Amino acid sequence: MRNRRRSRLPDHGTSHERWLVSYADFITLLFAFFTVLYASSTLDEKKLALVGGSMQAVFAVPPPMDSVANIEPGSGLLPSMPDLPQDLSRVKKLLNDDLAIEIADGRVSLEQDLRGLVISIRETGSFATGSADLPPEARALFSTLSARLQAIPHAVRVEGHTDDVPIHTARYQSNWQLSTARATAVVAFLTEESKIDPRRLSAAGYAEFHPRAANDSPENRARNRRVDLVILNQATRDAEEPASR
Repeated sequence: MRNRRRSRLPDHGTSHERWLVSYADFITLLFAFFTVLYASSTLDEKKLALVGGSMQAVFAVPPPMDSVANIEPGSGLLPSMPDLPQDLSRVKKLLNDDLAIEIADGRVSLEQDLRGLVISIRETGSFATGSADLPPEARALFSTLSARLQAIPHAVRVEGHTDDVPIHTARYQSNWQLSTARATAVVAFLTEESKIDPRRLSAAGYAEFHPRAANDSPENRARNRRVDLVILNQATRDAEEPASR
């Protein structure tokens, strides 16, 4: 017969198991998400802290300096301050008021550079020639400084500097020894007398090799004989931190 009926394929109906494909995709994505979370939990803590600090610097507003003036470092109550340029500018302004007489007399100067805020104290305002013993007037000066340092969380490096005149005494055989001894004496005063957390401090001696001026006159040599307290900004501190083990 020419007009044979075409055979019809069996109708199995609509599939009700298509949801398994979407479900499998969802489970795969969920597995990948938790894998990333687990991997993130093993990140270097220091790097993670740096990321957190950067986010805080962007989204947070630094607290007023006066609001932390009476909080003791290490108490856990001192809020972390985003290390923005205006932070150290505010500290500089306060120190200008605290040390107005010493700055006017030329014994102390303040300046900001790539490291942070530098408080430079001439030998005439701190030590007797060839000595690393702090006289009473120097102790009073460092007490004033320590009161302000206690109100901020920054690390501080104390640097000793001399002129290029060689020294050879029974106590100090070179300018290296003298400059290092002076920096160490200031650190000892800040930790023992002013109770500043020693973990915030470091000492360095540079002898005559980091001069502020050419050693070609008595006036310039006097400028080079100094102790610098460098309030480090966060970038400098991070660069100098030993690698985590």
